[in-house]
Amino acid sequence: MQSLAAGPLRIGILLPTREQAINGTYAAAPLLDFARQAEALGFDSLWAGDSLTARPRLDPLVVLSAAAAATERITVGTAAFTPALRHPLIGAHMIASLDHVAAGRLVLGLGSGFPMPETEEEFASVGASFAGRVGRLDEITALWRTAWRSGEEGRPCDFEGRFWQADRLERLPKPATPGGPPLWLAGSDTPKVLARVAEKYDGWLPFLPDAEAYGRARARIAELAEAAGRAPDAVTPALYATVTVNRDEAAAKAELEHYIEHYYGRSLEQMSAIQAYGWGSAESCAEWLGAYVRAGARHLVIRVGSLDPEPQLKEIAEVLLPAVRAIGEQTTVGRAQS
Repeated sequence: MQSLAAGPLRIGILLPTREQAINGTYAAAPLLDFARQAEALGFDSLWAGDSLTARPRLDPLVVLSAAAAATERITVGTAAFTPALRHPLIGAHMIASLDHVAAGRLVLGLGSGFPMPETEEEFASVGASFAGRVGRLDEITALWRTAWRSGEEGRPCDFEGRFWQADRLERLPKPATPGGPPLWLAGSDTPKVLARVAEKYDGWLPFLPDAEAYGRARARIAELAEAAGRAPDAVTPALYATVTVNRDEAAAKAELEHYIEHYYGRSLEQMSAIQAYGWGSAESCAEWLGAYVRAGARHLVIRVGSLDPEPQLKEIAEVLLPAVRAIGEQTTVGRAQS
């Protein structure tokens, strides 16, 4: 029987960089306080999103460098980073630098660009092609990996791709993590996405609104990875999910609707067709997330669905985290015995 859940369950939290921007403030100190608090409360990872003009916020690599320096244990990651918005060599250089600041605690969730008109405009603003963006993402990650291993015996120091060419890559600084940090693909569950994840990436970071569909896709990735000569558990199955915690379910939903309208300029009903949203008490949100854990998710990235997320942070840590981790332990034990 193929393993659908391998290793301990990890749970992370998203830094409110976009929420700051919506509220009209850009300040590093509150973000670093949030990072320290998240680590003290027992979260496993800390994440930051990326956008220039579509959904503006502070740069994730800069923010995560500061957060990594302000913490000791917690993993830092992007959810998700858009490589096409930067020249790939600049991206490789910045990521290697961040990996050293984080002492190897870095994970990169990567996206090719959310399919919205604002994103297409964002690409155009930096001279990046929106058409063919999927192939460009895969090529950029191939260039990065070539650069990060260049200089090793038998490894090339040049890269010749369809979109990018580079030489003397051995001159670039290498990351703290040999070969570079893990690269996760933020994507859906289409056959093409699952095939790319299984063949090319170290993790899968979807935001699927259906736990059963998540389980089917996770199983398929395991099959495809094994067919490609990789271990069935070579790909970390993650999940990007938004929760709004309030014992008054109607109040929680109203706050989430307000959040989504300001974040995306769209309704909760529209966005819930493509993204995972939970609201209500911390216990009910934990049970909702537990369905994904039972389906094989092993790293949850939680975004708090509120323009003022910090007041919910402690309750999520004290109630939701242990409840979801208990489900994760049962799931791992159950699969190990099956």
